[in-house]
Amino acid sequence: MVCGMCLGGLLTLLVDNFLWEGVPRSFLIASVEASLGPVSVDLVAVAFTIGPVSFALNVLTLVGIAIVALVVRSWL
Repeated sequence: MVCGMCLGGLLTLLVDNFLWEGVPRSFLIASVEASLGPVSVDLVAVAFTIGPVSFALNVLTLVGIAIVALVVRSWL
């Protein structure tokens, strides 16, 4: 899933740089962002905090996840 999100991010950057202004470009690069605040994990021997993690999801990210899923499915 992480590889698909990276591929989708790359596709988003390519569309952002090379597609002309208009409705298709704004549809493809419009994203919904979700954020998860700092999460603290306190084990007996170790305690750590994972900082805020945010995800930006758009159409091209979903396309990237689908491409990676199809490639992995063909390998397995």
